[in-house]
Amino acid sequence: MRIFGDSISGNCLKVKWTADHLGIRYDWVETNILEGQSRTPDFLAMNPAGQVPTILLDDGRTLAQSNAIILYLAEGSALVPKDAFARAKMMEWLFWEQYSHEPYVAVARFQVRYLGRSPTDLEARIVERGHAALSRLDAATAENRFLVPGGVSLADVALIAYTRVAHEGGFDLDRYRHVRRWIADTEAALGI
Repeated sequence: MRIFGDSISGNCLKVKWTADHLGIRYDWVETNILEGQSRTPDFLAMNPAGQVPTILLDDGRTLAQSNAIILYLAEGSALVPKDAFARAKMMEWLFWEQYSHEPYVAVARFQVRYLGRSPTDLEARIVERGHAALSRLDAATAENRFLVPGGVSLADVALIAYTRVAHEGGFDLDRYRHVRRWIADTEAALGI
């Protein structure tokens, strides 16, 4: 299997961490999004959306979108709860991550770290919703060691990717003590 990903992207790192945690062999193909490497004709033939991560399986099939990829890779593993309700809660977090967390925390990080904007120049809505997302995570991790009872799951993989670097977007993680503990516990559980 080949993983096409950009090492600066939390969405790409989710896939790498999942594969590493599960001992899945792969070749990493660094695909620099800032240089337009996901917009070349060859890449677009593989993934018309022009986005990383994308995996190319040994049989020639491709799969994109980070949470779809990690679900595929982790099928049948301990990262996906066997209990139907716990599995659904994990999925709830995966959907929430892409809709209510990543568009704010990751976007702020990208604008500050890679586009050189000041955190004070970010759109107020991005900052407000980023803090709302971190507050929700803080409340959830105050009650449980991981996001889904029973151990580390794909919910933790998905949400740690950008949460652990939220400070790079101007978010002060000292305000979220339960999140800081959850980051440490999740990094230890995943070996990252």
